[in-house]
Amino acid sequence: MLHETEMASYFQRQLADYVEYHRDPWNCAMHVVGILLLFTGAVLPLTLVHFPVFGIEVSLAMVLALPVLAYWLMLDAGIGLGILASMIVLLSVATAIGNQVSIVMMWSIFVVLIGLGVASQIVGHKVFEERQPSIVDHPTHFLLGPMFVMAKLFIALGFRRDLAAILAPAPTNSLSTR
Repeated sequence: MLHETEMASYFQRQLADYVEYHRDPWNCAMHVVGILLLFTGAVLPLTLVHFPVFGIEVSLAMVLALPVLAYWLMLDAGIGLGILASMIVLLSVATAIGNQVSIVMMWSIFVVLIGLGVASQIVGHKVFEERQPSIVDHPTHFLLGPMFVMAKLFIALGFRRDLAAILAPAPTNSLSTR
C-alpha cells in the first residue's frame, strides 16, 4: 500500500495530467453538469435494489459507491470528504426520485440523465476544448473527473491552495496566431 505522501504525489501527478485536457472554463462547467447528471443517472436504478448489511438495509448504489469513494479518500482525504458530502446529496436525490416514480419513468429519467451527462462531456471537449476527452488516452481519468471538479470548487472557496498551481489556467501566448 502506498504511503500517504506517495498517494498525494500520485494524485497531484494525475491531476496535472488531467488538467491538460480541461483548460477551458466552459469545458470545466460542462464537466460539473455532466458529472452530476452521470452520477445521479448511474445510481438511480441501483437505489431500488436493497438488502441488509449488518442489520441495516442499504441500497446497491451505496455498496457499489464505497470502493470508488475509498479510492478518492486515499488519493486525497479532504477532496474525498467533499465528494462524500456531494455523493450523499446525489444518492438522496436519486433515492427520492426512484421512490416517487414508476419503473418506466425511472428508466426514462435514467436515459435522459445519462444522455445529457454524456452530451455535456462531449460538447465540453469538442466545442470548448477542441480536443478529445482525456479518457480516450487515459481510461483511469474516468475516476478523476469528480476529484478535479471538487478540487476546483475547494480552490474557488479559498481552500487547497496547494492544488491551485496545478489547476491554474495555462499561460496564454500573446504571439500565437489562431
